[in-house]
Amino acid sequence: MNECEYCHIQFEQQKLVLENEHCLFLIANEPEIEGAGIIIPREHRETVFDLTEAEWAATYELLQKAKAYIEENYRPEGFNVGWNCGHVGGQHVFHSHLHVIPRYADEPYAGRGIRYWFKSKENRRS
Repeated sequence: MNECEYCHIQFEQQKLVLENEHCLFLIANEPEIEGAGIIIPREHRETVFDLTEAEWAATYELLQKAKAYIEENYRPEGFNVGWNCGHVGGQHVFHSHLHVIPRYADEPYAGRGIRYWFKSKENRRS
């Protein structure tokens, strides 16, 4: 756990926006994903499957508040919300984190959700 970047958040890359007893909501300081953030448990949990019941409830509570915050401050037309679990699932930081990604009508990939990439011909298993 000592090497986990989410156990030791560096606030130069993330801005703490909301928090509760069990979780934090951070927004990335990256202009290409305006308003996108993550909800992470304060305690180290490798994946969503490791969250406690209290952390699930706290995540839900923060998700509702994060949505309201993003809508008020960024005015998106939609959202993608999800967890990546395990290396093959796209997880790069092995501390559970829920992506909350606002989507905008003027994006090149607007209207293409999470499953778009999985259903593409290029992603078919051999």
